Formats: sequence, C-alpha cells, structure tokens
Amino acid sequence: MEAFSAWESLLLGALALLVIFWMRPGIKAAVEQSRNAKPDWAGLLLPLGFVILVVVFLCVMI
Repeated sequence: MEAFSAWESLLLGALALLVIFWMRPGIKAAVEQSRNAKPDWAGLLLPLGFVILVVVFLCVMI
C-alpha cells in the first residue's frame, strides 16, 4: 500500500479536525454527565463476569 500524497494527508487532517469540532459539544456533555453519575459497578462487573465465564466454557470445550 502506498503512502498518501501531501494533499490527501492535509485533507484527511482537516476532516479529522472537522469531525472533532463537530462532535465536541456531545463529548463535553457526555464527560459532564459521567462526572455527575453515581458509580454503577454491577453494570461493569456483570457483563465482564459473563464474558469470562463464556471464555472459560469455550476453553473447557476444546
């Protein structure tokens, strides 16, 4: 695969900056909402435990 030319790199960088600035209000609101949210460890540990059980099950089945 060949490298991008200079104008393609500039266009790609400008597009990335445009997307970041376009999404910035939503990102800022999400960060603020996450700061004000109460911790929900069950919401993290339950799916993580399920994934671990599935992986262990698959390893046992092999």
